[in-house]
Amino acid sequence: MTTPPSLLIAGHGARDDGAAEALRALVRMLAARHPDVPVAGGFFGTPGTSLPLADAVDELAARGAGHLVAIPLLLAPAGPVAEPLPVALERAVQRHPGLGHTCGAALGPHPRLLDALERRLDQALGDGARTPEYRSRTSVLLVGRGSTDPHANAEVARAARLLWEGRGFANVEIAFVAQAAPDVPAGLDRCRALAAAAPGDGRPGRIVVAPYFLFPDGLFERLCMQAEGWAAAHPGIEVYGAPAIGSEPEVAEVVMARYQQALAGPSRAAAGDARDAHRGGPHDARVAAGAGDR
Repeated sequence: MTTPPSLLIAGHGARDDGAAEALRALVRMLAARHPDVPVAGGFFGTPGTSLPLADAVDELAARGAGHLVAIPLLLAPAGPVAEPLPVALERAVQRHPGLGHTCGAALGPHPRLLDALERRLDQALGDGARTPEYRSRTSVLLVGRGSTDPHANAEVARAARLLWEGRGFANVEIAFVAQAAPDVPAGLDRCRALAAAAPGDGRPGRIVVAPYFLFPDGLFERLCMQAEGWAAAHPGIEVYGAPAIGSEPEVAEVVMARYQQALAGPSRAAAGDARDAHRGGPHDARVAAGAGDR
């Protein structure tokens, strides 16, 4: 039986040991679910990471890989970076003559990822999080990393719109940790203003800060500090913090979908992306209209 092309999971911009362990967990999950597909993972674009992409390429080559399919573990485009994935991958495979490689599509605001994000919101909010009345008084601040590339920032806005559709939250606003406006305090100010202007019985609403991050890292810690500082200055507002999405089964599903689309070729991949925007059974209505991370 012919071994299929190897799956290379390419994370970006993380030196944090917690992020490295989360990526290892995702690799283990995919290996267990798809034992026929050799899989490894590492980070590109960040000197000093404990899990470099080049080491993952070396591992797959040692296991006999003839071709790699690299899936960027990005929720939004990385924007301008010193070494984009195609460059990092080209440099890594040069040490292995004859090893072919393909770059697949980033994860993006896939419906399954939004399901995982919604579950993180529910975990942060606790009891009552799914009741219509509770949600109607809950604002979500979806926080991306921020980039000088407007297209990367627009993907966070698109994810916010898709997250809002059909889920019953009062609103879903966006903010960025760095390099783009609005910043986290400004985003929280907007959520507070919208809650105050909303019709209701006068009871205060609540805000849940949702990091649009796969893994916790230095920027995630900065986000938490910014949100905690704002909450301390506004004691009359309930502010909850959701965890990063993490190595959830939905992430593994989307990585494998991107791998299969890359194997199918550009035209099939484009068709797959179109289907992603309108699938999901009961979630179809909420993803019909479009509004990162690295």
